[in-house]
Amino acid sequence: METKIVDARGLACPLPVVNAKKAVGEFQEDGVLTVLVDNEIAVQNLQKFAAQRGLSAAGEKKADKEYEVKIQVVPGKASASQKKEEAQVGGEVKDDAEEAISCSPDSRKKGMVVVLSANTMGYGEEKLGKALMKAFVFALTKQDVLPETVMCYNSGAYLTCEGSGSLEDFKALEAEGVQILTCGTCLDFYEIKEKLAVGSVTNMYEIVETMERAKIIVRP
Repeated sequence: METKIVDARGLACPLPVVNAKKAVGEFQEDGVLTVLVDNEIAVQNLQKFAAQRGLSAAGEKKADKEYEVKIQVVPGKASASQKKEEAQVGGEVKDDAEEAISCSPDSRKKGMVVVLSANTMGYGEEKLGKALMKAFVFALTKQDVLPETVMCYNSGAYLTCEGSGSLEDFKALEAEGVQILTCGTCLDFYEIKEKLAVGSVTNMYEIVETMERAKIIVRP
């Protein structure tokens, strides 16, 4: 039986899940992945991650701020669950022939649009909102199914410009074939058009058209 240990103590969300996901993918035979974390939220997130892939997981508190999550890894089962995830677009589960096609990057992304209308996530403290948005964009790059398009408008235009903490993540998405669009009117309004560092400029007509044909629209 194969065993692995991932020490995710001190890592901010979503890194414990990201690292666990990577480790699960490295298993060649049935085994146990032990993930060390320092908070209950991370334990819950890891258990949800395992459940989504049809794997069992148990969390245990070892000491103050010391938790251990054991995931029973079955490579074939995890793979089947992942393929099912990738075959689900717009609420549809494709048949075997379509599922085979969905293995190509372009077809997996069709119909999913992520809309970022601000450079913060949620309402409240601005510093927290910016940290949450940075974490959201990073987590987006680690998903099994990437979006077809990411659209940024209003203060969300800052996210694709020089100085953005998410710039490398947007470049990584673009390298995977994700279309990154930023509102030209917004860039002009904030006087940052010359600082656009990834993707291309869009307009309201294209924004409306892209939303209308989208099967899934994700708004953090």
